[in-house]
Amino acid sequence: MKNKTNQIILTYLLIALFVAIFFHKISLNYSKSPNYHVLNFSKDLFLVFLTASIFKYILYKNDKRNKTVFKKLGDTNKGIKESNEKYDIVAKATSDTIWDWKIQEDHLTWNKGIENIFGYTEDQVGDSSTWWFDKIHPEDSIKMSIKLYSFIEQKTEKWQDQYRFKCADNSYKHVLDRGFLLKDENGKAVRMIGAIQDITKQKEEEQRLKLLETVITQSKDTIIITEANSTNSQIPKIIYVNPAFSIMSGYKSDEIIGKTPNIFMGPNSDKHEYKKLITALNNKEECLIETISYKKSREEYWVRFSMIPVLNSENELSHWVSIQRDVTEEKKQEKEKEQLIRELTLNNKDLKQFSYITSHNLRAPLSNLTGLLNLIEDIPIEDPELNEIIQGFNKSTHLLNETIEDLTKVMIIKDNTSILKEEVSLNEVFENVFNQLTFQIDLQKPILKINFEKVSVLNINKSYIESILLNLLTNALKYRSEARTLRISITAHQEDDSAFLIFKDNGIGIDLERNKDKVFGLYQRFHNHPDSKGLGLYLVKSQVEAMGGTINIKSEVNKGTEFTLIFKNK
Repeated sequence: MKNKTNQIILTYLLIALFVAIFFHKISLNYSKSPNYHVLNFSKDLFLVFLTASIFKYILYKNDKRNKTVFKKLGDTNKGIKESNEKYDIVAKATSDTIWDWKIQEDHLTWNKGIENIFGYTEDQVGDSSTWWFDKIHPEDSIKMSIKLYSFIEQKTEKWQDQYRFKCADNSYKHVLDRGFLLKDENGKAVRMIGAIQDITKQKEEEQRLKLLETVITQSKDTIIITEANSTNSQIPKIIYVNPAFSIMSGYKSDEIIGKTPNIFMGPNSDKHEYKKLITALNNKEECLIETISYKKSREEYWVRFSMIPVLNSENELSHWVSIQRDVTEEKKQEKEKEQLIRELTLNNKDLKQFSYITSHNLRAPLSNLTGLLNLIEDIPIEDPELNEIIQGFNKSTHLLNETIEDLTKVMIIKDNTSILKEEVSLNEVFENVFNQLTFQIDLQKPILKINFEKVSVLNINKSYIESILLNLLTNALKYRSEARTLRISITAHQEDDSAFLIFKDNGIGIDLERNKDKVFGLYQRFHNHPDSKGLGLYLVKSQVEAMGGTINIKSEVNKGTEFTLIFKNK
């Protein structure tokens, strides 16, 4: 603007000087004239008006030119403003972060996307490429820098790369960065404009799809994908099979794609299951069937497979996915199991029958034998050896009778599937048990701690719970420690709908490391006590389970034993 003003002044001075010289020459010719003064004044006046007109014309031309320039500047500014507005709208619409890098000055500017997408405020954003590169993930920074500067040196126009960019909260986002290079008239790179797009969701989706692809290709189960629709009561055509399919069926993927799974059907395939499948396909419902299928070699095998409908974003059926498994071995094992169950059931019936017959047939001669031994007791026997034999015979007969009665109890418990339950008072049950063991309790004088305040009543079989407590209390008295006073604790509490009955003593205990799997076994003995038969805990467990409960044991040698009985008590 200053140069323009100087040009106008200089032009005006040159013109005025030319006119002044011109009129000075004319005035010299009329210097001796009597009208010289009038002529000289007229000349000056004309000169003033002439130069003023010339100056006005110059200013008019300049003003006209300025208006044209200002109009062009206004149009340019308006265009720039509209361009910037479009630029911001496009940036918002594409969710891109736009950057402008003046390479020579290393000056970098960012649009609002740097705040909207990455969370940086205006005062946190640097104005150089150093700030930009510092925000790139260390594992991506070197690779990206090399590619970018190599691109600038090669002076190609378009560049793009993917890397991880740090957000204001120190998390990272996956981005796609694309740039356009501007060069001067000498081909030198002077400016670069680019757009950073957040592709984190796409990356996560890619990783998810890769994971799913790995699962499908590495799966031991056969996975088949078919078209959505079928015709003529046919299963839709196959468009994909995983590698496990070829192993199971013998068909290669290119041999089966485009065909319908109906080719796996054969004479022994289950037609009812096939109809069930077709109905589910027509109703676009998930279906699970089992049938005999046929390999490429026409070998039969049992297959269990599901057909699962896949819906697109518009909730329309796009494909079917079938997951198939060869269950031939499983079917074979099921048949073997069924046969074994039948044999075991038959054997169990035979054993029960044998047990009842044996128990019944032994009772009569055993009663006769007991009666005869009772008669012999009334006959004086002077021979000591004969007397010892008869006593031993009497003891053996007594033990045999107890054993038969114990086995009868076990058979009754095992055979009785419906146990009568009632509301039973634990205090009343313990009182009955205590009365039966009064002599032993008075003899051993244990310290008893009984607490049924939290659960005073159980919905249970009365005779069974009495038998259980009688066995546990008898064992505690029998297997007490001679080194300390016997302490017995029986408590009960409720948790949700279950009642816990805890029986604890400080007796000689059981070595569970050696005998954990034998504790509740039949005729299992863990101590050399003369009255030990190894039947009590077996009866306890049988009775607990017959009432739908469970029993657990904790025990340490020379420290004691704890039994926890758990029953449903709604």
